[in-house]
Amino acid sequence: MVNYKSIKLSPGLYFVSTPIGTARDITLRALDILASVDVLAAEDTRTLKKLLEIHGIQLKNRVLISYHDHNGSKIRPKILDYLEQGKSIAYASEAGTPLIADPGFSLLSEVINSGKNVTSAPGPCALIAALTIGGLSTDKFYFEGFLPNNKNQRELKLRNLSRYSGTLVFYESPKRLIDTLEMAVEIFGEKRLGVVCREITKKFEDAKRGNLKELSDFYRNHKVKGEIVILIDGVKDAAGGLDLDRTKIETHLKEALRSMSVKDSAETVSIALNLPRRDVYQLALQIKNSSD
Repeated sequence: MVNYKSIKLSPGLYFVSTPIGTARDITLRALDILASVDVLAAEDTRTLKKLLEIHGIQLKNRVLISYHDHNGSKIRPKILDYLEQGKSIAYASEAGTPLIADPGFSLLSEVINSGKNVTSAPGPCALIAALTIGGLSTDKFYFEGFLPNNKNQRELKLRNLSRYSGTLVFYESPKRLIDTLEMAVEIFGEKRLGVVCREITKKFEDAKRGNLKELSDFYRNHKVKGEIVILIDGVKDAAGGLDLDRTKIETHLKEALRSMSVKDSAETVSIALNLPRRDVYQLALQIKNSSD
């Protein structure tokens, strides 16, 4: 039985969420769009072709475009040109929801600025799936995506988030998992709760829960494969307002200002310490001016 139907689509860009593991985790509307658009664009065309094949959708003579971080500046004008011609275009990331740890943002911005229609076919997202099964609070969370490759920058990012009161969410690779967990133990403390979600929706799906020391010790002795999402519990005594130790705030800001602008430093520290952004910005400005 065919799970999709060909439909008449209005011109525009359609962001289509695709499975993060199990191929059947895709909406009927997403299949309709993939079967009906004039042009298909994908972060990984091989993955999209396989998905189409699984669901019996024929590419026929439609254009299939590869769009990723390394060719985006060259491909965006072509996509905009198709939109000017009144074409309907679907964009799919390699897995999950477009724009979530995905190169689609610049494309979105240019299409919006061009005045063309943009819509979404929502669906799977590893971030949301991990929060759903993790067991930590979902009332408030901060998604960082992938931490920086540079060790010093990665440490700075984690330190700046150490006072955030909501659940922290990171994407991570198997080869960096142990290093990241050990760094988290050093910065957040051994007793901070965490969850390592692995291979979500796949055959070997796993969610390992415990404090950060337990997780670090476990994965030091167990080889891990597949896509990983790390959840870290928020600090339970985060204070609002600049009545928090001013010296500590200044220390965080000075570290951030070494590599970021005043605005970005203030935003990062205000999120990490759960403080009013405007007040932190003023303090960051004072520190910057005094150092010039």
